[in-house]
Amino acid sequence: MIEAVGLTKRYGDKTAVYNLSFQVRPGAVTGFLGPNGSGKSTTMRMILGLDNPTAGRVTIGGYPYRKLPNAPRQVGALLDAKAVHGGRAARNHLLSLAQLSGIPARRVDEVLGVVGLQDVAKRRSKGFSLGMGQRLGIAAALLGDPQVLLFDEPVNGLDPEGILWVRNLMKALAAEGRTVFVSSHLMSEMALTADHLIVIGRGQLLADMSVKDFIAANSAGFARVRTPDTEPQLREKLASALAEAGGHVLPEQDGALRVTGLPLPRISDIAHETDVRLWELSPHQASLEEAYMRMTQAAVDYRSTVDQKAGLQQPLPPGAQPPLPVPGQGQPGWYAPPPPQQGGQPFAMPQGQPGAVPPGPYGAPSAPGAPEAAQANPYAQPGPQTAAQAAPQAPAAQPAPAAPAAAPQAQPPAAAPTAQSPASSPDETKPEDAR
Repeated sequence: MIEAVGLTKRYGDKTAVYNLSFQVRPGAVTGFLGPNGSGKSTTMRMILGLDNPTAGRVTIGGYPYRKLPNAPRQVGALLDAKAVHGGRAARNHLLSLAQLSGIPARRVDEVLGVVGLQDVAKRRSKGFSLGMGQRLGIAAALLGDPQVLLFDEPVNGLDPEGILWVRNLMKALAAEGRTVFVSSHLMSEMALTADHLIVIGRGQLLADMSVKDFIAANSAGFARVRTPDTEPQLREKLASALAEAGGHVLPEQDGALRVTGLPLPRISDIAHETDVRLWELSPHQASLEEAYMRMTQAAVDYRSTVDQKAGLQQPLPPGAQPPLPVPGQGQPGWYAPPPPQQGGQPFAMPQGQPGAVPPGPYGAPSAPGAPEAAQANPYAQPGPQTAAQAAPQAPAAQPAPAAPAAAPQAQPPAAAPTAQSPASSPDETKPEDAR
């Protein structure tokens, strides 16, 4: 059993834990809850003798941790899954811990199998994922087969199968009569795992009771009543009758009624007496998360504000809007691109048209019927045959309506320097020109 009496811890002028007293009894999973900065980690460190309390005391089985004979055989703990030498293999890490505590080596292989790491026992822990690191930390806590176990966020990084495995493991350990103390922020998991709760806020005790009593003490049950949506007058009639009977009625967003102060049988009798049909009459009990939020709302230190995003999404100026590739629509210079099965390469504007874009340096295909010289790489020196072929094909590239205006542009820019001097030949192209 873990027992804390008047436990207090100060760091300079900051009080992390103040006058904290509680007991963690064997045979049950005890959840340790509280907001960030409430003192949970500091309390667990004082239990394990890693921090000395400023005042008060905490004992395990009646002794401080440091006075327990062969403490690793009696207490197992997981506080930080990353507190592992990354260069060691998983098995070697556990083996070194076992040798320090006089635990036989066969126990190392046993706990590796319990946590499911037997296949990666020879891998270095620095390559482990967060979930694998958590499993290795749990294996270290189980190594000495202790009667008292402390876990800080044991399901952090685990997948759903791993979370279920940890839940069942905690329950099995408690069923064997061990003391299991678990700190977690996952309310849904605590509701399924814990039998008893210790809740602290700003270093002080807020609650020490069973999960069922905690929910009942920090939430108000109510009945949810729903009448036919097509007959709103029935809902108003029933609401008036329930209010006259002493109930407190509040409308909900979906049209149902939330009723407190009256038991469900009485609500059913009132609906029958007023001749109102019911589509729903169900009890509602708050979840552990709702009860926890209500209990600790005044002890939260870090609260978020609304993100206004002011000035981060200014509209673009009118001229900065990117052009949309809209085909056709009677606009000069636009045309419908070929279907995907005919190409798949980016299409370019027709040469000689308003808004036409010259071919790219990597020979992007131009519009259908464009001269081959317009599609060639402008950084490669064309030969005489290319220039000769470009001249007779130039008139064919002009659409009929725009022929007079586009005639001066028919000759591609690269056609002018294509004629070579008699002293040169196509075979004498320089390497830098080829590039």
